[in-house]
Amino acid sequence: MEQPNLSYINSMSGGDKPFEQKLIEIIKLEFPEEKKTYFTNFNAKDFKQIAENVHKLKHKISILGLEKSYEVAVAYENNLHDGNTDLHEEFEAILTTMTNYLELL
Repeated sequence: MEQPNLSYINSMSGGDKPFEQKLIEIIKLEFPEEKKTYFTNFNAKDFKQIAENVHKLKHKISILGLEKSYEVAVAYENNLHDGNTDLHEEFEAILTTMTNYLELL
């Protein structure tokens, strides 16, 4: 599985370290709550809300440089609109990878 990185944040910041740190702090603050909400809605089988959760999370996936994972998130979001959760385990693995990475930052 691909690994998260800060290349997108670094390219976006133009070398502005305080900006990079602020963005990382925002992600570290928001991501655990968004992940928790995703699992709550998944357990409730609320497909509309799950799709919205995936939509929000996929932006953080992109910001952390996970290009292939972003494509999985897009496909999963589209599947959820049809009540299809086939990509749930793959998406959950992405969330775990992101969680582990953010804990190290």
